[in-house]
Amino acid sequence: MTKKRNSASSSVKPTKGQKKQNLDDLKKEVEFDEHKIDLNELLVRLQTDVTKGLSDERARQVLERDGPNALSPPKTTPEWIKFCKNLFGGFAMLLWTGAFLCFFAYGITVASYDDAPKDNLWLGVALSVVVVLTGVFSYFQEAKSSRIMDSFKNMVPQQAVAVRNGEKRTLKAEELVVGDIIDVKFGDRVPADIRVIQAHGFKVDNSSLTGESEPCARGPEFTNENPLETKNIAFFSTNAVEGTCVGVVIRTGDRTVMGRIANLASGLDTGETPIAREIHHFINLITSVAVFLGVSFFIIAIALKYYWLDAVIFLIGIIVANVPEGLLATVTVCLTLTAKRMAKKNCLVKNLEAVETLGSTSTICSDKTGTLTQNRMTVAHMWYDNHIAEIDTSENQVSSTFDKDAAGLRALIRCAMLCNRAEFKLDAENLKRPILQRECIGDASESALLKSCELSFGGVAQYRELNRKIIEIPFNSTNKFQVSVHETDDDDERYLLVMKGAPERILDKCTTIYVNGSDLEMTEYWKAQFNNAYLELGGYGERVLGFCDVRL
Repeated sequence: MTKKRNSASSSVKPTKGQKKQNLDDLKKEVEFDEHKIDLNELLVRLQTDVTKGLSDERARQVLERDGPNALSPPKTTPEWIKFCKNLFGGFAMLLWTGAFLCFFAYGITVASYDDAPKDNLWLGVALSVVVVLTGVFSYFQEAKSSRIMDSFKNMVPQQAVAVRNGEKRTLKAEELVVGDIIDVKFGDRVPADIRVIQAHGFKVDNSSLTGESEPCARGPEFTNENPLETKNIAFFSTNAVEGTCVGVVIRTGDRTVMGRIANLASGLDTGETPIAREIHHFINLITSVAVFLGVSFFIIAIALKYYWLDAVIFLIGIIVANVPEGLLATVTVCLTLTAKRMAKKNCLVKNLEAVETLGSTSTICSDKTGTLTQNRMTVAHMWYDNHIAEIDTSENQVSSTFDKDAAGLRALIRCAMLCNRAEFKLDAENLKRPILQRECIGDASESALLKSCELSFGGVAQYRELNRKIIEIPFNSTNKFQVSVHETDDDDERYLLVMKGAPERILDKCTTIYVNGSDLEMTEYWKAQFNNAYLELGGYGERVLGFCDVRL
């Protein structure tokens, strides 16, 4: 695959004395000892507890002391400066120069002649009107897109699961404080710098921080004096790609390693867009040609004994004549029309000049979950006893056609209930809501399974209490399955192992298939039936999970 890339320059412009300060900040970046000291000593220092977490009062005090867990936004350009850039920047400046020369020429003719022609006056007014209208138009177009983009920042706030007063709560990430005990699982973004207390196959993607492309294992072990290298620290903004962990927050906001790097990088100049560079080059070319021709003809006019005032007006006329007055309006209208066409396809353009750059783009990479979708999932179909059942996602399930007493369905629901880490938030207000509208602690897929089981059969929490979990292997992107082992509330004293994951991985590990209450040998026929159902459900654009169990 070939990709076209546009080069973009960036530079850092430090002020006097800032280089030394930046160097000191870089040194401070790795000067902390939270990864070295004993865990109990760290907990005492942070006045927290592994099981109970922080009290609400202590969390409030730390939040008042340290501020919210968020990076300070970079300095924004004032609106009046943005307006002036649209009004006087780039090609507009050339038109303003032409308008000034027209007014200057008109002033000379008025001072020299009683009945001075007004051609230069009207040309100067026309140029001024064109520049003002296009500048105002560009500013409001960009301001409109910027306001919409700013509104997106609060649409999907990042959340974290923390222990407060001995109970798990889902908090906004910015409400986390030093000393909070938090859970991080596969797919989450680490909401602050944390020291890992417990980990189960936990790995993080540090590429945004260190450039390391391979997932890095994290655990409670202290392995290196350098906090960037030790395994017991997970950093803010890195992504958990495998497993789960419990950690204690040690740094928040601008005090995190990523926060310090962000502050150091805040002086970056993003450079010009390709069209801006081309316009500047064109302005320089046109200006050079206009001045050269004007001065040349001025010299010729003087040599031919023309009156000097007429020669000056002739000079100004030639320079103004070489200015393409309609180009600015044409470019602005073309870019705006393109931006509006893209807006109809739900693509917002923050900077009109960026439209031209899109013409050189061959590949656009985008996250799917939460960007192209809302990350709200529901169970739509189930395959058991060799048929596909369609699930009604309304509260009363009026159109559901499946038999809730079917043995295959009950076996499937048992796996979905037990091999599942999602749970409903325990606050009273949340539990009063309809099941499909309740907020859950857990990822989208497991939350959808939890709601479906609760809606169809109810009592998921009680069922889990009766079938206590003994051990678990969390889902990870390498194995593509999750396993848990449970005690059961039936007469069978053996443990029950339940597994869910990618259908092809589940199929590979099974020797029998449960159909209509009987265990049948996994023959080529049943494998074909399984794969056909898998492909059919996948063809609906749905995420498909397989389930299995075995007695130990």
